[in-house]
Amino acid sequence: MIIHIPTAEILDNALLRDRALLDDTAIEDLAASIHRDGLRQPIEVWALSQPTETHRYGLISGLRRLTATRLLHSRNRATNTTIAAFLRTPASIPDAMAQMIAENEIRENLTPWERGLTLARAVACDLFPTIDAAIAALHPTATKQKRTRLRTLALVAEEFEDCFATPELLSQNQIERLAACLRGGLTPVIHQILKENRKASLPTQWAALTPTLSEALDPESDPTPTKPGRPRRLLTLKQGLTIRRERCAGGWSLKFTGPHARKGGLMDDVMDHIERWFQPEYFLSSFNGHR
Repeated sequence: MIIHIPTAEILDNALLRDRALLDDTAIEDLAASIHRDGLRQPIEVWALSQPTETHRYGLISGLRRLTATRLLHSRNRATNTTIAAFLRTPASIPDAMAQMIAENEIRENLTPWERGLTLARAVACDLFPTIDAAIAALHPTATKQKRTRLRTLALVAEEFEDCFATPELLSQNQIERLAACLRGGLTPVIHQILKENRKASLPTQWAALTPTLSEALDPESDPTPTKPGRPRRLLTLKQGLTIRRERCAGGWSLKFTGPHARKGGLMDDVMDHIERWFQPEYFLSSFNGHR
């Protein structure tokens, strides 16, 4: 059934939205289209079981259409006070979310990050007990391969939410490389690198991650039963000093961060220790000491 609802009575965040950002240019274009030709497709809502003085309906799908209509109303208070809507009766909030995701999959592709974050947040909000349960409910027709891909997106979004500058711009391939780091035990290193570059843009953050991402693909870097705790990639000391190992051209580099690392004297001390360590007399004394 189609009804016309005052836009002010619709709670647009009644559900966890699967779209992280709305493109301003696209909204302007959509508003111009609605102003010129009218709304081509009604939005979808449901009647809130506990309406407030302001809101009587929750939005299922049509966030972009609702936003564009509200934009037109803000420019001319006499027009676009209502919007055409299908009144749905979802069995539950998860069912409403499934309808929202299905509609968005058809109308406009979500980014990989948005798909994963929606699943992760649905579990965090106790709508589903596990990621797999969320996938089964919100993507009921997904193939086995797609379910695996969605699980990867959700795990990465859950681990690195609020870490990247613009995570919605991460590609599927980039997210899968981050997932490889999770599987390879590189999670603390990734977090440390992102912490060091927390104010940088996504391209800069990704460039800083590249050596570590490459290491995740190297089987020689994997821990082995004969060398527990090796390789050591990150060392954090009580004094606030952090030392991180990173692959570089021709070998490895150690990156020092923290209050003590701001003083050049620390590097002098480190180089002095390394010089003594590699002097022949050092090895001879070590050998004699263990005879």
